[in-house]
Amino acid sequence: MTSALFSPFSLAGLDLANRLVVSPMCQYSGDDGCANDWHLMHLGMLANSGAGLVVVEATHVERHGRITHGCLGLYSDNNEAALARVMASARRAGTAKFGIQLAHSGRKGSAQKPWEGPVSLKADADPWQTIAASPIPFGDNWQTPREATEADIERVIEAFAASARRALRIGFDEIELHLAHGYLLHGFMSPLSNKRTDRYGGSFENRMRFPLAVAKAVRAVVPKGVALGARITGSDWRDGGLTPDDAVAAAKMLKAEGLDFICVSSGGVAADIRNPTEAGYNVAIAARVKHEAGIATRTVGLIIKPEQAEAVVASGQADMVAAARIFLDDPHWGWHAAKALGADVPRPVQYARAGPALWAPAKG
Repeated sequence: MTSALFSPFSLAGLDLANRLVVSPMCQYSGDDGCANDWHLMHLGMLANSGAGLVVVEATHVERHGRITHGCLGLYSDNNEAALARVMASARRAGTAKFGIQLAHSGRKGSAQKPWEGPVSLKADADPWQTIAASPIPFGDNWQTPREATEADIERVIEAFAASARRALRIGFDEIELHLAHGYLLHGFMSPLSNKRTDRYGGSFENRMRFPLAVAKAVRAVVPKGVALGARITGSDWRDGGLTPDDAVAAAKMLKAEGLDFICVSSGGVAADIRNPTEAGYNVAIAARVKHEAGIATRTVGLIIKPEQAEAVVASGQADMVAAARIFLDDPHWGWHAAKALGADVPRPVQYARAGPALWAPAKG
């Protein structure tokens, strides 16, 4: 049996052992933007998950572009040194390649950590003024953001480029721009959150102007041998919001700026929007992006069974499948998925005794 999910894939000079990806997962555990021993343990564990690629959590390009005080950043020398230490250890520990997601929180910033309650920071918790396309709060009990000025936009564009330079020095194999989930760049893209009347608002082309400028600036510093892509929203899941047609159009524009891949997610543009709950709810949108935009595509969203992930790749709906919480539940989910699909993945020699060649229960 030959598995499509566990077949090799090349992406802009990046050779992946398989098409399974660990999706970015915020840990809300950094120290003023710096990665620490929690991240060393977390990413070192995922380096041996069986996935060909692990994408580090949303890592923010400005201190006041973080979601919470615990979020990672890549805007200072201290941030860079701390993350370089963690990544050096993770690479030594495992076989996965590593990417990083660069982000700016926009109106979803200055927030409490999720387990403290998903609302804006209180006055005694060192909040900061957020920026957004328009001065519209993310939801009830959220701060009203300040409308981003031209100076803010230019500063953030350069901040993305500067963080990309730091990511290159650390040695990441892939860089992903966060254009989804209601954060700053998605907030400019969506007509639900962008009510501007200047050149950054109104038409879809105008609403894409800022995200495309970020993509162009980052591509200018990221050499073609390093895969560069973006996570976009496939749908806002609300009337009047972004649609799969917009996702295809955005992917075409991003491809024209030199991006190598698109990861299709969805939702998150407002606090009261709920995504669909059926497994693989983004897959059909990803298939449209892949075939209509002609760009390498990854999809994510409640894909939790090996057979389902296999079918997505085998049917040509996406080139890669990303998953998140299944790897928190089972850090070796990739090992078990490979076994279920008649494939195999590298294991550390220290764990070889638990493999099918040496342990009867693993033979199943």
